[in-house]
Amino acid sequence: MAHCIVPQAEEILDKEFSVLDKGFVRLIDYYGSDQRIVQAARVSYGDGTKTVSQDGALIDYLLRHQHTSPFEQVVFTFHLKMPIFVARQWVRHRMGRMNEVSGRYSIMKDEFYVPETSCISAQSKDNKQGRALESLPKSEAEKIQETFVKGQQESYSDYSKMVEDGLAREIARINLPLSLYTEFYWQMDLHNLFHFLKLRLDSHAQYEIREYAKVILEMVRKVCPLATASFENDMQNSVNFTGEEMEALRAVLNGKENPLSEKKLKRFQEKIATGIQL
Repeated sequence: MAHCIVPQAEEILDKEFSVLDKGFVRLIDYYGSDQRIVQAARVSYGDGTKTVSQDGALIDYLLRHQHTSPFEQVVFTFHLKMPIFVARQWVRHRMGRMNEVSGRYSIMKDEFYVPETSCISAQSKDNKQGRALESLPKSEAEKIQETFVKGQQESYSDYSKMVEDGLAREIARINLPLSLYTEFYWQMDLHNLFHFLKLRLDSHAQYEIREYAKVILEMVRKVCPLATASFENDMQNSVNFTGEEMEALRAVLNGKENPLSEKKLKRFQEKIATGIQL
Protein backbone atom coordinates (compact mmCIF):
# COMPACT_ATOMS: atom_id res chain seq x y z
CA MET A 1 0.00 0.00 0.00
CA ALA A 2 1.29 3.46 -0.89
CA HIS A 3 1.53 6.14 1.78
CA CYS A 4 -1.69 8.20 1.79
CA ILE A 5 -1.33 11.94 1.25
CA VAL A 6 -4.50 14.05 1.43
CA PRO A 7 -3.93 17.63 0.16
CA GLN A 8 -6.83 19.08 2.22
CA ALA A 9 -5.38 17.50 5.37
CA GLU A 10 -1.86 18.72 4.61
CA GLU A 11 -3.22 22.29 4.59
CA ILE A 12 -4.28 22.13 8.25
CA LEU A 13 -1.36 20.15 9.72
CA ASP A 14 0.13 21.85 12.79
CA LYS A 15 -2.31 24.75 12.64
CA GLU A 16 -4.04 25.80 15.86
CA PHE A 17 -7.82 25.85 15.85
CA SER A 18 -9.10 27.79 18.86
CA VAL A 19 -11.57 26.21 21.26
CA LEU A 20 -13.14 27.88 24.34
CA ASP A 21 -11.30 30.93 25.66
CA LYS A 22 -7.69 29.66 25.68
CA GLY A 23 -7.75 26.14 24.27
CA PHE A 24 -6.93 24.69 20.87
CA VAL A 25 -6.77 21.58 18.72
CA ARG A 26 -3.90 20.85 16.33
CA LEU A 27 -3.72 17.93 13.92
CA ILE A 28 -0.12 16.78 14.30
CA ASP A 29 -0.17 13.79 11.98
CA TYR A 30 -2.42 11.30 10.25
CA TYR A 31 -1.85 7.85 8.82
CA GLY A 32 -4.21 6.63 6.13
CA SER A 33 -7.33 8.05 4.51
CA ASP A 34 -10.53 6.87 2.81
CA GLN A 35 -8.24 5.11 0.36
CA ARG A 36 -6.57 3.14 3.16
CA ILE A 37 -9.97 1.98 4.45
CA VAL A 38 -11.03 0.54 1.10
CA GLN A 39 -7.57 -0.91 0.45
CA ALA A 40 -7.72 -2.75 3.77
CA ALA A 41 -11.25 -3.99 3.08
CA ARG A 42 -10.34 -5.25 -0.40
CA VAL A 43 -7.61 -7.52 0.93
CA SER A 44 -10.40 -10.04 1.49
CA TYR A 45 -11.59 -10.13 -2.10
CA GLY A 46 -9.00 -8.67 -4.46
CA ASP A 47 -9.03 -5.32 -6.25
CA GLY A 48 -12.78 -4.81 -6.00
CA THR A 49 -14.24 -1.39 -6.75
CA LYS A 50 -12.30 1.54 -8.22
CA THR A 51 -14.40 4.73 -8.50
CA VAL A 52 -15.00 7.33 -5.79
CA SER A 53 -18.71 6.52 -5.73
CA GLN A 54 -17.94 2.83 -5.33
CA ASP A 55 -15.41 3.62 -2.60
CA GLY A 56 -18.06 5.67 -0.79
CA ALA A 57 -20.61 2.87 -1.09
CA LEU A 58 -18.11 0.34 0.25
CA ILE A 59 -17.17 2.56 3.22
CA ASP A 60 -20.85 3.16 3.96
CA TYR A 61 -21.53 -0.59 3.85
CA LEU A 62 -18.63 -1.33 6.20
CA LEU A 63 -19.72 1.25 8.76
CA ARG A 64 -23.42 0.43 8.55
CA HIS A 65 -22.75 -3.27 9.12
CA GLN A 66 -20.11 -2.59 11.80
CA HIS A 67 -17.18 -4.09 9.91
CA THR A 68 -14.86 -1.84 11.87
CA SER A 69 -11.34 -3.25 11.40
CA PRO A 70 -10.63 -1.35 8.12
CA PHE A 71 -11.31 1.92 9.97
CA GLU A 72 -8.63 1.00 12.50
CA GLN A 73 -6.08 1.32 9.69
CA VAL A 74 -6.49 5.13 9.86
CA VAL A 75 -4.80 6.85 12.80
CA PHE A 76 -4.84 10.49 13.97
CA THR A 77 -2.48 12.32 16.33
CA PHE A 78 -3.70 15.55 17.92
CA HIS A 79 -2.14 18.19 20.17
CA LEU A 80 -4.86 19.43 22.52
CA LYS A 81 -5.08 22.21 25.08
CA MET A 82 -8.10 22.15 27.39
CA PRO A 83 -9.23 22.65 31.00
CA ILE A 84 -8.37 19.75 33.30
CA PHE A 85 -12.03 18.92 33.96
CA VAL A 86 -12.53 18.38 30.20
CA ALA A 87 -9.35 16.29 29.99
CA ARG A 88 -10.64 14.03 32.75
CA GLN A 89 -13.74 13.31 30.65
CA TRP A 90 -11.48 12.78 27.64
CA VAL A 91 -9.39 10.00 29.21
CA ARG A 92 -12.50 7.88 29.84
CA HIS A 93 -12.05 6.90 26.18
CA ARG A 94 -9.39 4.34 26.97
CA MET A 95 -8.51 3.26 23.41
CA GLY A 96 -6.58 6.50 22.84
CA ARG A 97 -2.88 6.92 23.57
CA MET A 98 -2.04 10.01 25.57
CA ASN A 99 1.01 11.92 26.78
CA GLU A 100 0.21 14.91 29.02
CA VAL A 101 2.28 17.79 30.37
CA SER A 102 3.41 16.96 33.91
CA GLY A 103 3.03 19.30 36.87
CA ARG A 104 5.82 17.36 38.56
CA TYR A 105 8.39 18.45 35.96
CA SER A 106 6.95 21.72 34.65
CA ILE A 107 5.69 24.96 36.14
CA MET A 108 2.01 25.12 35.30
CA LYS A 109 0.94 28.17 33.31
CA ASP A 110 -1.34 30.86 34.71
CA GLU A 111 -4.16 29.90 32.33
CA PHE A 112 -7.65 29.08 33.52
CA TYR A 113 -10.97 28.54 31.80
CA VAL A 114 -13.68 31.10 32.47
CA PRO A 115 -16.98 30.25 30.73
CA GLU A 116 -18.85 32.88 28.72
CA THR A 117 -21.95 34.26 30.43
CA SER A 118 -24.07 32.48 27.81
CA CYS A 119 -22.65 29.16 29.02
CA ILE A 120 -23.46 29.67 32.72
CA SER A 121 -26.73 27.99 33.66
CA ALA A 122 -28.49 26.45 36.63
CA GLN A 123 -28.62 22.70 37.16
CA SER A 124 -31.04 21.02 34.76
CA LYS A 125 -34.23 19.75 36.38
CA ASP A 126 -34.53 16.77 34.03
CA ASN A 127 -30.85 15.95 33.47
CA LYS A 128 -29.00 14.97 36.64
CA GLN A 129 -25.57 15.43 35.08
CA GLY A 130 -26.04 18.60 33.03
CA ARG A 131 -26.96 22.25 32.96
CA ALA A 132 -30.25 23.82 31.98
CA LEU A 133 -30.61 25.04 28.39
CA GLU A 134 -31.42 28.59 29.46
CA SER A 135 -28.55 30.76 30.68
CA LEU A 136 -28.66 32.66 33.95
CA PRO A 137 -29.37 36.41 33.77
CA LYS A 138 -26.23 38.19 32.53
CA SER A 139 -25.70 40.13 35.77
CA GLU A 140 -25.83 36.93 37.81
CA ALA A 141 -23.54 35.11 35.37
CA GLU A 142 -21.00 37.94 35.52
CA LYS A 143 -20.85 37.64 39.33
CA ILE A 144 -20.14 33.93 38.94
CA GLN A 145 -17.39 34.74 36.46
CA GLU A 146 -15.85 37.10 39.00
CA THR A 147 -15.97 34.36 41.62
CA PHE A 148 -14.22 31.96 39.26
CA VAL A 149 -11.48 34.48 38.42
CA LYS A 150 -10.91 35.41 42.05
CA GLY A 151 -10.51 31.80 43.12
CA GLN A 152 -8.21 31.04 40.20
CA GLN A 153 -5.97 34.02 40.91
CA GLU A 154 -5.71 33.17 44.60
CA SER A 155 -4.90 29.52 43.97
CA TYR A 156 -2.23 30.34 41.37
CA SER A 157 -0.70 33.00 43.61
CA ASP A 158 -0.42 30.44 46.42
CA TYR A 159 1.03 27.89 43.98
CA SER A 160 3.65 30.34 42.68
CA LYS A 161 4.72 31.34 46.19
CA MET A 162 5.12 27.74 47.30
CA VAL A 163 7.25 26.93 44.25
CA GLU A 164 9.39 30.05 44.80
CA ASP A 165 9.86 29.02 48.44
CA GLY A 166 11.28 25.69 47.29
CA LEU A 167 8.30 23.37 47.82
CA ALA A 168 8.28 20.40 45.44
CA ARG A 169 6.23 21.14 42.32
CA GLU A 170 4.31 17.87 42.70
CA ILE A 171 3.04 19.08 46.09
CA ALA A 172 2.59 22.77 45.27
CA ARG A 173 0.15 21.94 42.45
CA ILE A 174 -2.33 20.15 44.72
CA ASN A 175 -4.70 23.10 45.22
CA LEU A 176 -4.80 24.21 41.59
CA PRO A 177 -8.41 24.00 40.34
CA LEU A 178 -9.91 21.87 37.56
CA SER A 179 -10.26 25.00 35.41
CA LEU A 180 -6.48 25.06 34.90
CA TYR A 181 -5.48 24.38 31.29
CA THR A 182 -3.45 21.30 30.47
CA GLU A 183 -1.93 20.06 27.20
CA PHE A 184 -1.41 16.61 25.76
CA TYR A 185 -0.78 14.61 22.62
CA TRP A 186 -3.57 12.15 21.85
CA GLN A 187 -3.60 9.39 19.25
CA MET A 188 -6.59 7.27 18.22
CA ASP A 189 -7.66 5.12 15.27
CA LEU A 190 -10.70 6.14 13.24
CA HIS A 191 -12.99 3.36 14.49
CA ASN A 192 -12.59 4.46 18.11
CA LEU A 193 -12.51 8.13 17.14
CA PHE A 194 -15.97 7.78 15.55
CA HIS A 195 -17.20 6.24 18.80
CA PHE A 196 -15.70 9.17 20.72
CA LEU A 197 -17.37 11.67 18.38
CA LYS A 198 -20.78 10.00 18.55
CA LEU A 199 -20.76 10.32 22.34
CA ARG A 200 -19.17 13.75 22.63
CA LEU A 201 -21.14 15.45 19.86
CA ASP A 202 -24.39 14.33 21.45
CA SER A 203 -26.52 17.13 22.91
CA HIS A 204 -26.31 15.44 26.33
CA ALA A 205 -22.52 15.74 26.42
CA GLN A 206 -21.04 18.69 28.32
CA TYR A 207 -20.85 21.87 26.25
CA GLU A 208 -17.09 22.31 26.66
CA ILE A 209 -16.15 18.86 25.36
CA ARG A 210 -18.68 19.18 22.52
CA GLU A 211 -16.80 22.25 21.29
CA TYR A 212 -13.60 20.21 20.98
CA ALA A 213 -15.45 17.34 19.31
CA LYS A 214 -16.85 19.72 16.67
CA VAL A 215 -13.36 20.86 15.69
CA ILE A 216 -12.02 17.30 15.58
CA LEU A 217 -14.93 16.19 13.38
CA GLU A 218 -14.00 18.82 10.78
CA MET A 219 -10.35 17.74 10.90
CA VAL A 220 -11.36 14.12 10.36
CA ARG A 221 -13.50 15.27 7.43
CA LYS A 222 -10.39 16.73 5.77
CA VAL A 223 -8.61 13.37 5.96
CA CYS A 224 -11.54 11.00 5.38
CA PRO A 225 -14.48 12.84 3.77
CA LEU A 226 -16.26 9.67 2.61
CA ALA A 227 -15.95 7.94 5.98
CA THR A 228 -17.07 11.11 7.79
CA ALA A 229 -20.18 11.35 5.61
CA SER A 230 -20.99 7.72 6.45
CA PHE A 231 -20.40 8.41 10.15
CA GLU A 232 -22.84 11.32 10.11
CA ASN A 233 -25.46 9.32 8.27
CA ASP A 234 -25.11 5.94 9.97
CA MET A 235 -23.95 6.86 13.49
CA GLN A 236 -24.31 10.51 14.49
CA ASN A 237 -27.68 11.24 12.87
CA SER A 238 -29.31 7.86 13.34
CA VAL A 239 -31.48 6.37 16.07
CA ASN A 240 -31.34 2.73 17.23
CA PHE A 241 -34.39 0.84 18.47
CA THR A 242 -34.50 -2.19 20.76
CA GLY A 243 -36.29 -5.39 19.79
CA GLU A 244 -39.26 -4.39 21.97
CA GLU A 245 -39.39 -0.97 20.34
CA MET A 246 -39.36 -2.51 16.86
CA GLU A 247 -42.32 -4.66 17.86
CA ALA A 248 -44.08 -1.52 19.09
CA LEU A 249 -43.37 0.22 15.78
CA ARG A 250 -44.86 -2.69 13.87
CA ALA A 251 -47.93 -2.66 16.10
CA VAL A 252 -48.50 1.07 15.65
CA LEU A 253 -47.99 0.87 11.87
CA ASN A 254 -50.57 -1.93 11.73
CA GLY A 255 -53.09 0.14 13.67
CA LYS A 256 -52.71 -1.81 16.90
CA GLU A 257 -52.22 -0.56 20.46
CA ASN A 258 -48.67 0.21 21.55
CA PRO A 259 -47.61 -2.68 23.84
CA LEU A 260 -44.86 -0.84 25.76
CA SER A 261 -45.12 -0.04 29.46
CA GLU A 262 -45.44 3.62 30.47
CA LYS A 263 -41.74 3.97 31.30
CA LYS A 264 -40.57 2.22 28.14
CA LEU A 265 -43.10 4.13 26.05
CA LYS A 266 -41.69 7.45 27.25
CA ARG A 267 -38.16 6.42 26.28
CA PHE A 268 -39.48 5.15 22.93
CA GLN A 269 -41.24 8.47 22.26
CA GLU A 270 -38.07 10.39 23.14
CA LYS A 271 -36.15 8.36 20.57
CA ILE A 272 -38.72 9.07 17.89
CA ALA A 273 -38.65 12.78 18.76
CA THR A 274 -34.85 12.74 18.52
CA GLY A 275 -35.04 11.08 15.13
CA ILE A 276 -37.47 13.70 13.87
CA GLN A 277 -35.21 16.52 15.13
CA LEU A 278 -32.22 14.98 13.36
